[in-house]
Amino acid sequence: MKGTTIRITSNLHKALSKVKAPNESFEELIWDLVEPYLELSTETKKDIENSLEEYKKGKVYLLKEVKNELNI
Repeated sequence: MKGTTIRITSNLHKALSKVKAPNESFEELIWDLVEPYLELSTETKKDIENSLEEYKKGKVYLLKEVKNELNI
């Protein structure tokens, strides 16, 4: 995988180091911070809308019901 280098201040590096998990890479941390701001696909937006409509219509199952149906 081809990479690149970015410049950050030592203060930001220290802050990121405090936030990231011990075995987490800086790339993983940055993706975790960036992903919520990325645009959702049209398909994902439609799926969310459909799910909300089903929920409003009461088309939901309790975990207990699902477990019973699956014999878990």
